[in-house]
Amino acid sequence: MFEIVRAVFPYDLKDVLDLYREYIDSTSVDLSFQDNEQEFNLLPEKYSSEESKIFLLKKNSKSIGCAAFRKLDDAVCEMKRVYIRPSERGSNQGAKLVDRVLQEAVISGYKKICLDVLPEFKTALKLYRSYGFVEHSPVTNNPVLGTQFLGLDLELYNKKLQRTS
Repeated sequence: MFEIVRAVFPYDLKDVLDLYREYIDSTSVDLSFQDNEQEFNLLPEKYSSEESKIFLLKKNSKSIGCAAFRKLDDAVCEMKRVYIRPSERGSNQGAKLVDRVLQEAVISGYKKICLDVLPEFKTALKLYRSYGFVEHSPVTNNPVLGTQFLGLDLELYNKKLQRTS
């Protein structure tokens, strides 16, 4: 019923943009500082390599969620836009999206993954903490008061994963 697939451009561009816009509209703060339209115009070229990837969560072939990571440098990437439509939440699919991003970041050779969490996304923060994310210096500009900046050592994560397999 659920599956997670890598977004392929241009085929999946509309689904990705629809979900990204829903995510932005779902926040109580103004995210215009992110220059979203410029980012959206560059999605296909930015996320078509092995260094940066977008994933779609599908239910019965319809896109209902997304998550991505992008290269910051050779050792560090950033997790972005983890989002599931409200009507589809509560089935542990957010954790499965995060699992996929973390696994793919390890495969892509990253040593660390960072992110920022808006203060209103308490469930997301709890999820990231459950993976071992800890306070980290900001890797991107986010002026929203109360935003938490987190990082995860992917080598430790991968070792822990191997021990439980």
